[in-house]
Formats: sequence, C-alpha cells, structure tokens
Amino acid sequence: MAEIRIRNTNEIISGEDNVRNFLSQYEVIYEHWDVSKLPAELQNNFTLSDEQKGEILRTFDAEIKDLVARRGYRTWDIITLSEATPNIEELLAKFEQVHTHTEDEIRVIIAGAGTFIIKGDDQTGYFDVNLVPGDLISVPENTAHFFTLTDERKVVAVRLFVEENGWIAHPYDDPAFKKA
Repeated sequence: MAEIRIRNTNEIISGEDNVRNFLSQYEVIYEHWDVSKLPAELQNNFTLSDEQKGEILRTFDAEIKDLVARRGYRTWDIITLSEATPNIEELLAKFEQVHTHTEDEIRVIIAGAGTFIIKGDDQTGYFDVNLVPGDLISVPENTAHFFTLTDERKVVAVRLFVEENGWIAHPYDDPAFKKA
C-alpha cells in the first residue's frame, strides 16, 4: 500500500484509509487494484512486448472501463521504465521537474514502484506519495507535482488520458521546492 512522507516534518502516513483520507484533502484520488490477477510472466516484468502490454490492459479492462465511466478518459497505455529503457536518464530529468497539467494525471502501478511529489497547502508543503503495485493515484489538474522512480529505478504503470495527445506539462516555478 502507498505511504506518504510529508517533507517539512518527515511525518509518515501509512495504512490505506489514512493515505486515502490525507490525499482526499487535496482532491487526490487513491484506490487499489488487485495485481495478483495478472499472469505470473507479467508480474515484475520490466521489458514488456506490445502484446504483453495489451494483455495487462485486457486483464484490467473492467477497472479501466469503470474509470472511463467515472472520469471521462478517452485513451490509455502502459509505460515501462527501467535500466533497459533507452534514454532513461533524459526521461527522468524531464519527469523530475515540478509542473501542472490541464487534466488530472493518473497512474496505476502494476510492477515496481514510483513516487509522486505533490504540493499541498502552505502549512503542509510538498509531500511524497510512494506507490507500490496495485496503487492508483490521480493528481488533480492544475496541481503542482512530478513523478519519479524509487531507488529500484523500475516501474510498469497504466496511464489514462482525457486528451488523446496525453498530458502537456506546464512548468511550475516554485522557489520553495527542494529536491530532497
């Protein structure tokens, strides 16, 4: 399950209900999918073929259709990042800049792990949401954030989009943001 670290205080929030309640204050959606229903060869596989990516999407078809009905998504895909990803350092450098979008950014972690860094209110400041397999997070539009990998440096995630061209990042310059 996801865990939150508030950067200003190093407070840790854990437990599904506690995480969901904290995130809901910022209109961030947190849910959990059952990744154990994936075939064994797709679990912890970070070099997926297009066919295998399609199989993951078919496995979660009901969950995706539920999100489409609730949130209006029109397209979705699988992203795989690992040391095997060409230009991984360039991609991470692009991801690891605080930005906003004009639509929500949603990810469901299928394998590996990742972290969303999200700007809260003035008192809370930035907080890290550490995600593991099965965790779904949706960061609201116009919320300052970015996504990065954990020290494992590998993730497989489902992404959903309203705009068919995907998210367009709008840089968010915040002198209060500190990388660590």
